[in-house]
Amino acid sequence: MPIKIPAELPAFDVLKKEGVMVMSEHQASHQDIRPLRIGLLNLMPKKIQTENQFARLIGATPLQIELSLIRMSDHHTKNTTAKHMESFYRPFSEVFASGEKFDGLVITGAPIEHLDFEDVDYWGEIQTVFDWTQTHVHSTFGVCWGGMAMLKHFYGIQKKMLETKAFGCFRHRNLVPSSQYLRGFSDDCVIPVSRWTEILQRDLDEKNDLVTLLGSNEVGPCLVEDKKNRAIYIFNHLEYDSDTLRQEYDRDLASGRDPEFPENYFPNDDPTKAPLNRWRSHGHLLYGNWINEIYQTTYYDLRVIGS
Repeated sequence: MPIKIPAELPAFDVLKKEGVMVMSEHQASHQDIRPLRIGLLNLMPKKIQTENQFARLIGATPLQIELSLIRMSDHHTKNTTAKHMESFYRPFSEVFASGEKFDGLVITGAPIEHLDFEDVDYWGEIQTVFDWTQTHVHSTFGVCWGGMAMLKHFYGIQKKMLETKAFGCFRHRNLVPSSQYLRGFSDDCVIPVSRWTEILQRDLDEKNDLVTLLGSNEVGPCLVEDKKNRAIYIFNHLEYDSDTLRQEYDRDLASGRDPEFPENYFPNDDPTKAPLNRWRSHGHLLYGNWINEIYQTTYYDLRVIGS
């Protein structure tokens, strides 16, 4: 939670420049309390695993969160039961028609990196989602393919195919320590990576509204703030469980492929040993900071969002 102190106190500006959460008396007096409405547009085939990963991070703050699960309207998964989908998910077409608004929306990744964006069967609808966020969502969080797709839609930035899969745990540098999204972050941190594509830093640098917050010498930019569209994009996976990369590696081995070995993941690169989770705290920090930023800047009256 933010610390509430008078705006005139010298500590207010000092703490704010250091990235510490602060709220003035004026802000506090004009903000009523209500649950934050967060939507999760889940594009992953293993819906339940993904729900757990994001709900764990989103729900870890002291704030009350109302989480809504959303799916693409005409795209169905074989990895999750129809009963689960019917019980807990709403198609985006229904959400769109209702006119309801959200304080925040997470758009997950999707295992479709090998396809051009225009060849994805729900590309038309997800472009509608991106445009809809501008009038119905206060802050959007695009993850992996979801973030790359938003950059393509809003800025025309193309993802680039890698010669080999970026797979494992890689160190990332904190490039903007004063960012509200990086409060409490170390100067560098370990983040799981699992992708066949990348976004080039030079393409981001050409856009004035995009700021790279986390980056790696090995796997490139990771976390990008999009001030114009009230969004942040992360291309890697702070939401992953300790064994998520192991599951991917074992799955590909079992299928007869010759998969990339996950770098810096197993102790001493020994797959018989249980991997150590070295990113959990930073995952909680990032999503907690995002929720806090929404809390401090969103409107009490949801109808005002996007106006």
